[in-house]
Amino acid sequence: MFVLGIDPGLSRCGYGLVGRRGDRSGGMQAHAAGVIETDPAAPLPDRLHTLQVELRGLLVDLRPQAVAVERVFFQVNARTAMSVGQASGLALAAAAEHGCEVAQYTANEVKQALVGYGSATKGQVQRMVAALLGLPTAPRPPDVADAIALAVCHLTAQPLRRAMANAGDERAVGEGDRR
Repeated sequence: MFVLGIDPGLSRCGYGLVGRRGDRSGGMQAHAAGVIETDPAAPLPDRLHTLQVELRGLLVDLRPQAVAVERVFFQVNARTAMSVGQASGLALAAAAEHGCEVAQYTANEVKQALVGYGSATKGQVQRMVAALLGLPTAPRPPDVADAIALAVCHLTAQPLRRAMANAGDERAVGEGDRR
């Protein structure tokens, strides 16, 4: 399975494609990563259009089965929160348009899953991404590392999410049978 992680941002939108290896190790491997940038001097509609076109292009080129997008949980700066929210909405809509499984995780959830500590620093996340994927150096810039971390988080959380969903379905069926 290939998961595209997206760290949304209007000026810089990080992305990273991670897949599970087909061998018995079940390890993960990074396949693509980068940053989509928009011109801060351009009008907002043009920047959003550029981001939309680039995200759609990534989905066509990389063909992930799932997309994990960082959920905007808290921002001190309202203006930043708005632009991240707009970029996040474009990523979610593009993933849905391409029929991908879509998941959202807060930064704290990703840090907890990768580092074991929800308040981990960007540097700790970068180092853990490198260690988990066997990369010679930590991914840079941090937008790329965060996007890859989102994909890794989803790959590790997905089996549990599916098991919980199936258990919920079984419980519902079991309860219906008792009546």
